[in-house]
Amino acid sequence: MASPFTHDVIIAGAGMAGATFALAAAQGGLKVVLIDPQPFSAQLAPTFDGRSTAVAYSTFRMLDALGIGEALRPNACRMDHILVTDGRRPGAASKAMSPAYLRFDAAEIGDANGGEPLGYMVENRHIRAALAQGVTDAGIEVRAPASVASVTTDGFGASVTLTDGTVLRAPLVVGAEGRGSVVRKAAGIGTVGWTYGQSGVVATVRLGRPHGGVAHEYFLPSGPFAILPLTDQRASLVWTETTRAAEALRDCSDEAFQSHLMRRFGEFLDGATPEGPRFVYPLALDLAEALTAPRTALIGDAAHGVHPVAGQGLNMGLKDAAALAEVLIEAMRLGLDIGSVGVLEQYARWRRFDNAALAAGFDGFVRLFSNDHAPIRLARDLGMAAVNRIGPLRRAFMREAGGATGDLPRLLRGEVV
Repeated sequence: MASPFTHDVIIAGAGMAGATFALAAAQGGLKVVLIDPQPFSAQLAPTFDGRSTAVAYSTFRMLDALGIGEALRPNACRMDHILVTDGRRPGAASKAMSPAYLRFDAAEIGDANGGEPLGYMVENRHIRAALAQGVTDAGIEVRAPASVASVTTDGFGASVTLTDGTVLRAPLVVGAEGRGSVVRKAAGIGTVGWTYGQSGVVATVRLGRPHGGVAHEYFLPSGPFAILPLTDQRASLVWTETTRAAEALRDCSDEAFQSHLMRRFGEFLDGATPEGPRFVYPLALDLAEALTAPRTALIGDAAHGVHPVAGQGLNMGLKDAAALAEVLIEAMRLGLDIGSVGVLEQYARWRRFDNAALAAGFDGFVRLFSNDHAPIRLARDLGMAAVNRIGPLRRAFMREAGGATGDLPRLLRGEVV
């Protein structure tokens, strides 16, 4: 008897979370299809996504296990040190460092993580290219450009109708298409969240001298200003301003931007020269009220869009992908219905608390630091000084940032499912 399903899993969204999940699921023997409104080739253009991502060392283990780590390594810059400073004046241009700072060094936890850095800075365009090659090599079906018009579910499966009238059917549909997820809306899953009234200006700069693998994060009253190390003596800047100011920085002339940048950057690392276009990304928190619904699961930004202050958004999304793939593959091997309520609840239990706790933590962190109220400044400066002096607490922060704590999916331990 012919199967009523065209696939085992239909994945809406072929971005980084969706493509990673597709690779993990296919590696375990599931037949998947990726659907995305953008042509697959468009995602590989340098102008598609100007951001860079701090890839936790546990996440890089996952990419190795999926077979794409080797392609990424030439474009991955080790972060062996992170320096976090609280300041009033434009961070790097300040003549003296604030006495309130945190310093994290990978060597402190080297024995526990096998000599890995605190993380790797990788430009998103390189991550997308490596994933696209991996998806192609694995023979995964990709329908792009194609858009999901509607999703309906019943007791047996999910039917996804594309805008060209094609109908696909599978036991499960996965929403991985970002904050405006059509799959999430079709499932009736609401979100909670708010905007910050800020945007991040993202630009790549060439430095006058080597950065030494050090990431700098300056917390200023207007928001964080980050200098993140990239390969080839470059850095990615994430410059938080009000949305109006951010758009003005994006649209101004190169000469005007350079002038504003040097006021902020000073002679730090012998100055910086912008390379390539500037991008602006509005900052907001969006947290799905549930990770699953009948025949539906959410991963990545469809499940949680967080403030980029700690650079953990993608790491959270890829941990979702690893957890969901592991649950589904194990269910398939046991002969279970992979889209059943019981199977999906395993995924939801695994990821629900971690996602909510991290989203709340990042939100609180931003609110604590993005102001200049004297009592709050005193409290946070004392807290930073205490963490900096207490070795076990500092090491715990580093292990958490590396994504190596808690109940890790096997892929994040570097194991094939």
